[in-house]
Amino acid sequence: MSKVAVLDDWQGVARASANWATLETRAEVVFFSEAFADEDAAATALAEFDIILSMRERTALPASLIAKLPKLRMLGITGKLNATLDLDACNARGIVVSNTTTSGGASAATAELALGLLIAAARGIPAGDAAIRRGGFQDGVPVGVGLAGKTLGVIGLGRLGSHMARFGLALGMKVLAWSQNLTVESASAAGASYASKAELLEQSDAVSLHLVLSDRSRGTIGRQDIALMKPGAILINTSRGPLVDEEALVEAVTVGRIVAALDVFDREPLPADHPLRHAPNTVLTPHIGYGVSQTWAEFYPQSLENALAFLDGKPIRVVAD
Repeated sequence: MSKVAVLDDWQGVARASANWATLETRAEVVFFSEAFADEDAAATALAEFDIILSMRERTALPASLIAKLPKLRMLGITGKLNATLDLDACNARGIVVSNTTTSGGASAATAELALGLLIAAARGIPAGDAAIRRGGFQDGVPVGVGLAGKTLGVIGLGRLGSHMARFGLALGMKVLAWSQNLTVESASAAGASYASKAELLEQSDAVSLHLVLSDRSRGTIGRQDIALMKPGAILINTSRGPLVDEEALVEAVTVGRIVAALDVFDREPLPADHPLRHAPNTVLTPHIGYGVSQTWAEFYPQSLENALAFLDGKPIRVVAD
């Protein structure tokens, strides 16, 4: 009997998000709810599996790991692409890679979380909630900042960045936008004003990142960029941790230079001893931007369909070279 691994089910939603019964009559299905400590741990745990159904980029799948999985014949990814997957290594081994598609029902979910982080940081919502729960009330809760009339800087004005720009406009904010390929016309079409990167950082009361992580975008916000930001400005990152120099960010929030509202981190899950867990001037969520019920209702049933189709000898949603 084939063995199927369902990886990184960190919220315990996989089993309830699809009907696995048909697949379980044809294969042993194992759900992994915790992240692997390292590549060797992943290789040991997955060595006997024929099919691996991964979740986004939670477990990296480089060539070095693929080489340690001798029985792997089919790999499922969620979304169109996986930046941590070495597709060439899979192709060289004849491993079929199938992805999932989305209908757009959850397309704004990450931008919605960015909006939530913006408001939570601006109004001190986590501190207010904590005060109530410990038996207090307003004592110790920071005075918030109203967002109407303030300036929102959006870095990356693609699908999600455009959603965030519209949210800012709805709040009565002025919206500036920048990315390496953005034009004045494209910014205007999204209701934003084009600004250079330096102008955006200097003028914005809140900056929201909406870039795909690549060699070019890695470290987009570095130490010098943070130094350009207004004192007390909010930096929101729901895209990928390495877009920001994490060491510089920790230093900046520790001294109160800026506020960070983060859903993503350099290493995930965030290590238990990471300084951000105890840093002041932060609002933190555990990479849940895309993780809404509509997403799971597409990712898991399609992943299951991909596995069944492969077992039938008729792979579907195969990722091309």
